[in-house]
Amino acid sequence: MTHDAIVQRVLDFISLGDASDSAFNELALLLFEYQFQHNRPFAKFTRTRGKTPRAVTHWSEIPAVPINAFKAFDLTCCRPEDAAAVFMTSGTTQKGRRGKSHHASLAVYNASMRHNFAERLMRGDHNLDMGILFPTPETMPHSSLAHYLDIAMRSFGSANSENLMRSDGIDIPRLMGALERAEATGTPYALLGASFSLVHAMDALQAQNRCFQLPPGSRILDTGGFKGQSRELEPDAFYDALTQAFGVPRRDCIGMYGMTELSTQFYDNGNADCPAPKSGPHWIRSRVVNPLTTMPVPKGETGVLLHTDLAHYNIVTSILTEDAAIETDEGFLLLGRVEGAEAVGCSMAMDGFLQAASAI
Repeated sequence: MTHDAIVQRVLDFISLGDASDSAFNELALLLFEYQFQHNRPFAKFTRTRGKTPRAVTHWSEIPAVPINAFKAFDLTCCRPEDAAAVFMTSGTTQKGRRGKSHHASLAVYNASMRHNFAERLMRGDHNLDMGILFPTPETMPHSSLAHYLDIAMRSFGSANSENLMRSDGIDIPRLMGALERAEATGTPYALLGASFSLVHAMDALQAQNRCFQLPPGSRILDTGGFKGQSRELEPDAFYDALTQAFGVPRRDCIGMYGMTELSTQFYDNGNADCPAPKSGPHWIRSRVVNPLTTMPVPKGETGVLLHTDLAHYNIVTSILTEDAAIETDEGFLLLGRVEGAEAVGCSMAMDGFLQAASAI
């Protein structure tokens, strides 16, 4: 099947909303065959596991690629130089390599973002006044988060929406002006940014002894990640501080979980209670597994997240993360990076991938 035909199949699946396991399985197997044919390191890995398109009959049998493999190999079905976009992780290995996701086209990534964002954050609203607390794609062309937030503002933001970052950090006077206008006019306002950006904004307001009471319908999107760029707060303290600084109830402070190695994001339904379970749309399935066997652990026990993301069609669909989690009826509780036995299991899974994908 051609690249354009694959793209159309994935776009149709995203827009039609058939969440049945049979429909998911059909497309997952099609993408597995496509990736097996065009993604050489992945194909070599799956062969060593005895998993070929003829042998695999269910999406859960598709071998999962350890997330650190993105730093060691170009896992892509298109030639790297032909990619429409290359998103890179912020971290590096000892050899200085960053994890990469090559996107042959951004049509699927953008559709995945828009459909999910419209339901989980916009909730039927349109043209919301927005402030973005993260650098622009022009400043960070290889940042998936910069691209994601830019889509949010351009697709769902009003004419008053703006990116509030300068080269030296947040433009605090512009942020204060936007918050003052929202408060004065009663117009709902959305503030979107990484955790560290929101902390910097709150610290700046506190330094000026200012706080706001944003109108009902306002919301905050926290995309996660302190990354050593601000003081860190425990979740309850963080969401309490957001409410105190901006007047947005914790139930309207939404947490997003995403990564460069995926094309789909997860959201919670607000943080009135922490931790809040996160979940994804119908084109991604997540399991909490033992990293050595990739078999699911019992619900309520700690394991490692394994995602199968059909929007990640040009790369690999099934990815073993290094994020610890607990499965719940509503999705999963994200616990942070793995430690102990789970960390050892992830390391051993990566060693196995390296041996298989590097074999002649």
